[in-house]
Amino acid sequence: MSNYWLAALGLMLVLEGIMPFLFPVAWRETLRKVAQFQDGQVRFIGLTLMLIGLLLIYWVK
Repeated sequence: MSNYWLAALGLMLVLEGIMPFLFPVAWRETLRKVAQFQDGQVRFIGLTLMLIGLLLIYWVK
């Protein structure tokens, strides 16, 4: 079971690293814009991403 968690964590890190590796300037600008969002907007984005992730896991399984 822990192997799956480590594999999932590794995959997440690879996917998270693609944008700053390929497009560092655009990635930095996006972070600047996101930093100006209000807390409610950031929470909504986080919730949306979590729900999409859960749907993908459900769909794959």
